[in-house]
Amino acid sequence: MQATISAMASKNICTRCLRMAAVPAARPAARHAANRRTFASSAAVQSSKQRQIHHSARQSAAPGVDSLHQPANEAPPYSTPRGRTTDKQRDGSQVMLQPNNLFHSFSNSPSPAIRQRAAVMKQNAYCPHPEHQATRTPTSPNDLESRKTGSLPPAHVRYECPDCGIPVSCSEEHFADDYEAHLEICDQLREINEDDHDLVSGRFFPEFEYPAATMDEAQVNLTNWDTLMYSREFNAVNDERAMRQVTRLLTYPITVGSVLHELSPYNISKSGRLTSEGLRSMSALRYTLHPPRSGADITVKGLRPNPPPVRIFILGARAESSLPREVWLQLSHLFPRISFHLIFIGPESMANRDHEFPLPERTPSNPFGAIVEDRLGGQMKISTYVDYFHTLHEAQHFGPFDPYFDAVVCFHPGLGHPASSHEWQQTLPKLLDMKVPVICTGYTDFDMKRDIDWVKTQAGGEMDLLLEPGENRFRSLRWDLNDLDPGDVSCGNFGVWAFRGKRYEADNYRAKGEE
Repeated sequence: MQATISAMASKNICTRCLRMAAVPAARPAARHAANRRTFASSAAVQSSKQRQIHHSARQSAAPGVDSLHQPANEAPPYSTPRGRTTDKQRDGSQVMLQPNNLFHSFSNSPSPAIRQRAAVMKQNAYCPHPEHQATRTPTSPNDLESRKTGSLPPAHVRYECPDCGIPVSCSEEHFADDYEAHLEICDQLREINEDDHDLVSGRFFPEFEYPAATMDEAQVNLTNWDTLMYSREFNAVNDERAMRQVTRLLTYPITVGSVLHELSPYNISKSGRLTSEGLRSMSALRYTLHPPRSGADITVKGLRPNPPPVRIFILGARAESSLPREVWLQLSHLFPRISFHLIFIGPESMANRDHEFPLPERTPSNPFGAIVEDRLGGQMKISTYVDYFHTLHEAQHFGPFDPYFDAVVCFHPGLGHPASSHEWQQTLPKLLDMKVPVICTGYTDFDMKRDIDWVKTQAGGEMDLLLEPGENRFRSLRWDLNDLDPGDVSCGNFGVWAFRGKRYEADNYRAKGEE
């Protein structure tokens, strides 16, 4: 009888409560300690009053991706395994580095991957001292290459800064002579050093356990990272480093969702940066993304026709196409009543996905060799095309396009970058013809301004700005290092803006004197 009552009770109790109830009564402290966590971001001071959060079962994601998103003509940084954490990692028996022992110079790192990365930097990166000759054309006013006016031949970096542990100069003399300029980024470089060692430390990463879909009545708060994670019932993150690690992956789906959601922080207020044309385009998408309740259910009487999925074209896809699928599922959880079709397009869209090679053969039913992943959570489908978008557009592979169901996203596209702008010259006219929103991100304000100026020049006035350029509220809180230039420090999706091909409204002609 007691077993029957327990079985009936277990149907009404969540998995987390059952696990907590299974803890022996002699250990009450251990039963309650698991819930005592606090939220904190890298910009906020941790509160002394801890909050207890009850959350349901979680979906675990990998602790990292093989390659993070880098600008054009930059090399990808370190690689980390994508496997699941094991029980040995959970109990700490395979931990290589402790939280208080994460700082090591790259050349003397206990991780072979980071030592190899240091060797690559010493073979390719050049000393930024002004006495050397320039090795390339500066790409921005803050580029250290613009200072080089000397006569000394270029020299590779050899000397590692004792404070950040990263090779930044060719010799100790040049390091000491240019120490004042290095101090501007030394703190960020040390933070990058410790974050990289944290990923290879072997610890268990509870911050990469993502929540499943919540009930429709639970509204999400898209003010900032803290409010989002609290309203979505993420595991409490009480460490700044863990916050940086988790936002490095989530910045991709959350950036898209924060722009398209009806509760978006980007609105037509003075600080919202959304233009009147942007409100028209976003309202069309939000009409589809937030449908009214139709009374549908699983019975025959409750059958209703389903609308087509919302298509999001991610052009120039690189590292975001190899993100764990649990990360992209967080986008569908923001819109629980509709389905998505993510389409990754670009010649590098299969980077770091070697386990899926060789690519599918091009057949009449699959003319462009698409890699299709469906049944992801029941609400998402992902297709990957290793080709240019203008090639697919000219073949009318995706047409027709609908502003109520389609949107384009470009993560760090480098539209105006000297090394990559030529690749977008044939694609931009196709984007303007589609008349759908194009959401773009950038590494810096200068990067976004350069892209906007290039689009305006190429479009010849046939474009509307939907979202004014500015800082992205859901940018990555973690800094990234360019291995080919140790002085180039940036963060993923720092800024966001949007545009669309100009739309012309037709009106009835009324002759002079007509009412």
